[in-house]
Amino acid sequence: MNYSVVVVDDHFLLSQAIGGLVQDFKKFKVLYLCKNGSELLDKFDDKKNIPDLVLMDIKMPILNGIETTEILRKDFPNVKVLALSIEEDEYTILKMLRAGARGYLLKDTKKNILEEALIQVMEKGHYYTNTVSQILVDSLENEIDTELKEKEIEFIKLACTDMSYKEISEAMCCSYKTVEGYRDSVHKKLKVKNRIGLVLFAIHHNLFTP
Repeated sequence: MNYSVVVVDDHFLLSQAIGGLVQDFKKFKVLYLCKNGSELLDKFDDKKNIPDLVLMDIKMPILNGIETTEILRKDFPNVKVLALSIEEDEYTILKMLRAGARGYLLKDTKKNILEEALIQVMEKGHYYTNTVSQILVDSLENEIDTELKEKEIEFIKLACTDMSYKEISEAMCCSYKTVEGYRDSVHKKLKVKNRIGLVLFAIHHNLFTP
């Protein structure tokens, strides 16, 4: 069975190159290319144009990757999104994951990693590299080996939102230092290094649904 893929990127030559790579993968076929989210959604008016997976750039004119992914999550929940971008700052990655992306790759990714990511997204539901997530993927596959306290779970859920740590402290009715304590504690217990790691953990363990 071949999975259908659409590439959404405003750089046409790059989009063609990515499409060519994917077309060569055994389990995948490229339906078409789009230059932004608006063009993609226009294509979706014809149900025959709805793919299994969208390879989505972030920065695009008219409708960017984050906005488009949010719409797909709401209106086309069966379409999986894998982000493919040059953006590697934590804020952008978090925004894309919260929007509903099943994984996040950088554009300098090797061909075999891209193929593996596409397979993992379709067959397991997600794919995250250590380069992007800065955590060991194995830690997501293990059960929680240390019990989380109620306040720590509350902190994790709030950390998955757009709130700053100061805003989280206000929501939890505690000091900023207390929130820092929760952060350090859950980082240690869950063996994650940053907020991206917390979001991935929360998604995996159904503490947060993008």
